[in-house]
Amino acid sequence: MSAPLMSLVWTDHVTGRQGFLVVDRLVRGVASGGLRMRPGCTLEEVTGLARGMTMKEALHYDPEGRYVPLGGAKGGIDCDPRDPGAYPLLVRYLRAMRPYIESLWTTGEDLGLTQDLVDRAAAEAGLVSSVQAVYPLLDDETAARRRLADAFAVEVDGLGLDELAGGCGVAESALTALDRAGVPHRGTRVAVQGLGTMGGATARFLARAGLTVVAVADVKGTIANPAGLDVEALLRARDAYGTVDRAVLRPGDLELPGDAWLGTDAEVLVPAAVSYAIDTANEHLVTARWIVEAANMPVLPEAEERLTARGVTVLPDVVVNSGTNAWWWWTLFGDIGPDADEAFAHMRRSMRALVGLMLDRAESDGTTPRAAAHALVTDRLPVIAERFGWYR
Repeated sequence: MSAPLMSLVWTDHVTGRQGFLVVDRLVRGVASGGLRMRPGCTLEEVTGLARGMTMKEALHYDPEGRYVPLGGAKGGIDCDPRDPGAYPLLVRYLRAMRPYIESLWTTGEDLGLTQDLVDRAAAEAGLVSSVQAVYPLLDDETAARRRLADAFAVEVDGLGLDELAGGCGVAESALTALDRAGVPHRGTRVAVQGLGTMGGATARFLARAGLTVVAVADVKGTIANPAGLDVEALLRARDAYGTVDRAVLRPGDLELPGDAWLGTDAEVLVPAAVSYAIDTANEHLVTARWIVEAANMPVLPEAEERLTARGVTVLPDVVVNSGTNAWWWWTLFGDIGPDADEAFAHMRRSMRALVGLMLDRAESDGTTPRAAAHALVTDRLPVIAERFGWYR
């Protein structure tokens, strides 16, 4: 694929901090991709994320579905979301990006930002919605917006459906790999880096599927218990950034350094926090059989090569965490209603089919799951272009 369609660097006139917008491709004039806020965020990072969004959109193309793929884009702001000036900075960024959000870029929560925060800041910046660019593509905008709002109001055991949808997709990706390998769920151990929106929901679904969550990591460090952690208690004790109140820890729960999750004695690792978490300096610590990329770009390519060489399977982010984006559009376009059971059933079917297709392709081509996912995208892009117009 060629270079991004558009790359933009914005400098905040108040703080001097930078923000970024990369539009990788457009389909029918619109691109989709979230907005992240983290210290050290770069244009290069956002460019990679935007390309990943193009791939995620293409991978979920279903010619029988109402939802049709959009292009890929991504936004980023170089700031710690805990900084007292982070929210005003977010508002100024969205105000500067308003022409793009109104016309071609649909965005939402990502690392460091919740959807509630994005929605509040978008309203303050004068936007109708963070996804308003897609409204002209809808058959019935009023019904679609009501359906999505109703879906965001659904809660299941204290967690919102919007948070759970993506975690359901990540968990189903892991379970599909286990099932294909003939590994029973019960007794299989998992470590999760990050207990925010994606990591927390993933931990819940895996625990309820019978896996034993033996470690979770947040900004304070790693919480571990070889006998298994009480996932629900940890979820209830999180703050808005996914940091767990240690007062809820039980006898037997250990507090370890932040990177201890990586070398945890577990079959499955789920990096669900930052990009570039596993590199050539720490990949040797991994003893797991599978790495399931819930975060965007958590394993550097050189580290993945080494992991693959010693028998570790990396299930790539472009497939594993693609369910969050797809759930938005399945709901908005009307493939599913604002119902948790319907959403989870649709997610499980879709992710099992997609992960299975990727693993079949990897086996037949003698390559990695990531290379297989790229091959599937290469196959689908011409079909999408022929039906909906090229990515320009």
